[in-house]
Amino acid sequence: MPREVTLDIGPVSLPGELAVPDGAVGCVLFAHGSGSSRHSPRNAAVARHLNGVGIGTLLFDLLTAGEAADRAKVFDIPLLATRLLGATDWVWAVPEFTSLPLAYFGASTGAGAALWAAADLGSAIAAAVSRGGRPDLAEPRLAEVVSPTLLIVGEDDPVVIELNRDAQRLLRCENRLEIVPGATHLFEEPGALERATELAADWFGRHLRAASPGDSSSRAEAQ
Repeated sequence: MPREVTLDIGPVSLPGELAVPDGAVGCVLFAHGSGSSRHSPRNAAVARHLNGVGIGTLLFDLLTAGEAADRAKVFDIPLLATRLLGATDWVWAVPEFTSLPLAYFGASTGAGAALWAAADLGSAIAAAVSRGGRPDLAEPRLAEVVSPTLLIVGEDDPVVIELNRDAQRLLRCENRLEIVPGATHLFEEPGALERATELAADWFGRHLRAASPGDSSSRAEAQ
């Protein structure tokens, strides 16, 4: 079961939910999209599935309640990435994750923040997944990402498909674009979210298990 936690990141305290299944192979940090929070039902569904296959998760609010009402902050990708980096430092200090690899999951604008942060941390982040995301918002940093990156988009979300293809052309790391048949931007169609979740779980599982547990060299360089 997830437990409520508080992340002190710089001058702000952000609420979160941490879940650590027995024998976890790693932990995935979630970066939510614009207008969303740790209570996003779609991200919660993905997190519970990951927990079921032995992957820890941290869902947390990237912004305080006051900041979330400021549209400029909602779309401030460097700010959101800084919060995600702060959450990564917080997770590295959690005893259960001391020797486990980490990965990022980003939805909508959160995907831009996840890839921006991944560019900062290099090989310390084992993998990244974007669901219905805007990786193009991290355009200045995409060529620096080394984490294997999976981009998941709905078939009936043509504008976002093109934005993901544009972003994919800038990536130099291992990457793949998966288009879920019949899905729109929010993956609300029957079976759409389940398919996206399966793709994410497979990507995370493979790359987290292949990562070096507690890789002190990459972690020290990142910090």
